[in-house]
Amino acid sequence: MDLTGAKWRKSSWSSGDGGTCVEVTTDLPDVVAVRDSKNPRGPVLVVTPAGWRTFLRKTKDGWS
Repeated sequence: MDLTGAKWRKSSWSSGDGGTCVEVTTDLPDVVAVRDSKNPRGPVLVVTPAGWRTFLRKTKDGWS
């Protein structure tokens, strides 16, 4: 998958000291991509928008 034109944004929960940093892009058709901002050329997790919404809901709800 070509992610060259993706507009990545860092999570507001990411620390500013180079620690835990997650970036996400939702501007691609039919997918949401997630990566480690410290390793932008590294692996990327790609999920469907529905899968991403489920992940966010479950993390907010405590996976119950």
